[in-house]
Amino acid sequence: MSFTRRALGAGIAALAAPFVAHAQSQPWPARPLRIVVPFSPGGSTDVLARRLSERLATALGQTVLVENRPGAGGTTGADYVAKSPADGYTLLMGVTGSNAIAQSLYPNLPYDTVRSFSPVSRVVSAPLVLVANNAMPAQDMAGYIAAAKAAPNTVTHATPGNGTSMHLTGELFAQKAEVRLVHVPYRGSAQAMTDLIAGQVVSAFADILVILPQIRAGAVRPLAVSSLTRHPLLPGVPTMAESGLPGFEAFSWQGLFAPAGLPAPVMDKLYAEVARAMQAPEIQESFAAQGFIVEATPPADFAAFVASETARWGAVVRAGNVTLG
Repeated sequence: MSFTRRALGAGIAALAAPFVAHAQSQPWPARPLRIVVPFSPGGSTDVLARRLSERLATALGQTVLVENRPGAGGTTGADYVAKSPADGYTLLMGVTGSNAIAQSLYPNLPYDTVRSFSPVSRVVSAPLVLVANNAMPAQDMAGYIAAAKAAPNTVTHATPGNGTSMHLTGELFAQKAEVRLVHVPYRGSAQAMTDLIAGQVVSAFADILVILPQIRAGAVRPLAVSSLTRHPLLPGVPTMAESGLPGFEAFSWQGLFAPAGLPAPVMDKLYAEVARAMQAPEIQESFAAQGFIVEATPPADFAAFVASETARWGAVVRAGNVTLG
């Protein structure tokens, strides 16, 4: 290379350097963000992500897009985010199944629920409700357990699919109550509820958001909730702990994740805005009315929680020899 060409190249590089440095030093966020929802549009995770994206867009001064990447029980979308740059521009609205249960249930999971993400905040959680078809004689959880013990492998329970929190809560219940139930997985909640009401299956461990309208309409009978305390929207329904399974607790949750290695300044700003969004009265009232506990869990606490949930559900999977088949 001639001296002239080298000098020209050096001059261009010198002129470009300030602009490159400026671009790299721009405070986050300098461009639009994406929240990946690992399920199809219209479900509770999608609705939550869209409500949160609206608040974050206003607070951050950038567009926040919601991108649906469904498949494999939420693991397709989760894997996509796990392999994205840790720059704060691609986020995941993860759930119990994709970010805790999947670790033990999928033998070749392409990501690690603990090490592949920077947990930002848990945002909502909710207990499940054990409900029975109105034709089932059991009037309470004790009667349900008695029926299951009298005829092992005959009492069916519907769920929205293998690997969901509803599936594993049913397995945990069976282990604690020492009964053998028949799991009937569906591709989503709608068909599961249709068959439950029609009597094709006799029970379900259901998401409160999904089952509450059916309870209020008298289409199904609530037997117990899976939280340690009674739910404010179902004050007359006892807890499973009250009904003969001391200490029983299980709930579904949803939270915001970034790829592992998110820089601390980005994490701090992102968590602060998520916490502010979840504290907004309209968000609190809207999701509380649907049965959710609205919260904002600091990153370190959320990371510890995810690790504990991964270990806990892993133990349930191994004890019950649970598979995706």
